[in-house]
Amino acid sequence: MPIRPPAGTEIRQLIRGLADANAVTRESALARLAVAGPRAVEPLLREYVSAGPDLRVGILRALETSADPRTLAIARESLDAGSRETHVPAVGVLRTLLTSARAEIASGALDTLVAAALDSRRPTPVRLAAIDALREAPADVGEPLRARLARDSDPDVRSKAAGSTRPGNAISEPDVWAAAVSGRLPSLPGAMKSALSACHGSARLTELQHLVDHLRVREQREPDAGRREEWRAVRGAAHQALAARNSRLALYDLRDSLLGPERLPVAFVAALEEIGDASCLEPLAAAYDASSRSSDTWWREHLATAFRAIVQREGLTRRHAAVKRTMTRWPEAAADLLART
Repeated sequence: MPIRPPAGTEIRQLIRGLADANAVTRESALARLAVAGPRAVEPLLREYVSAGPDLRVGILRALETSADPRTLAIARESLDAGSRETHVPAVGVLRTLLTSARAEIASGALDTLVAAALDSRRPTPVRLAAIDALREAPADVGEPLRARLARDSDPDVRSKAAGSTRPGNAISEPDVWAAAVSGRLPSLPGAMKSALSACHGSARLTELQHLVDHLRVREQREPDAGRREEWRAVRGAAHQALAARNSRLALYDLRDSLLGPERLPVAFVAALEEIGDASCLEPLAAAYDASSRSSDTWWREHLATAFRAIVQREGLTRRHAAVKRTMTRWPEAAADLLART
């Protein structure tokens, strides 16, 4: 059965969810719009024009994951003329455009960020965000910029600039990517996250699948709980990249991940909402049943949303074999989950 991409009406509903008072709804909308990928960019840009400050912040956060050249103009406007709330999210959008394949887009983003970093009239958090975004700038840009910022009147800016020096042996994102898909992951999850963001659009689907497998192993070997969570978030981003391209190549990992004792980042359930099939119902119901014995309503709501999305998208009824098995093994959870489908 072909995977149905989000329809225009559904995307508009997700955009409205970006400004919802409920944090779970906002996070879910953001993750699902990331999965929708290029299909969501034009509706997001159109909605931004008439949106209020809260929704504009959410839209910019959603556009940050797209790295779409069309976002340059709106990011510049949000940084230079938008409300105070949109400035830092606009920097996030510009950061993703620094590696654009279109030279004029990458150059435009770079010029805008450099100007923001040097502008002493801007609020300090905005300047710090711009400096951080420029951490991987080419040496002919980064070194003169740091030299100027080292003499800045703002002590926080001076400190940030001093700490943003690029290591002389830094590896490029394409090199990190090439090594990672063959099983040689970088030592820090942040480096892998940056490489994934830069390279996922042009990567082969099998490369993304291999990366998911390598990340799962790396995550399981990580002794530190906080760092393990960071690796898990990168794995979720890899699943989002596959789901955005309507691929079920790593669906097995999504299913297996539901059986673990820890809740997953929202990227996992967003991917399940988009590409999950009948085989995912039992692990979703099992995780939902386990969540009923805790106070984690955030995780419980996301599991329910994913379960119902699969049932509705795949047109599954109570007569379907997977639904019957779920009702037999997890009767209470299934009754609750099916009640509103």
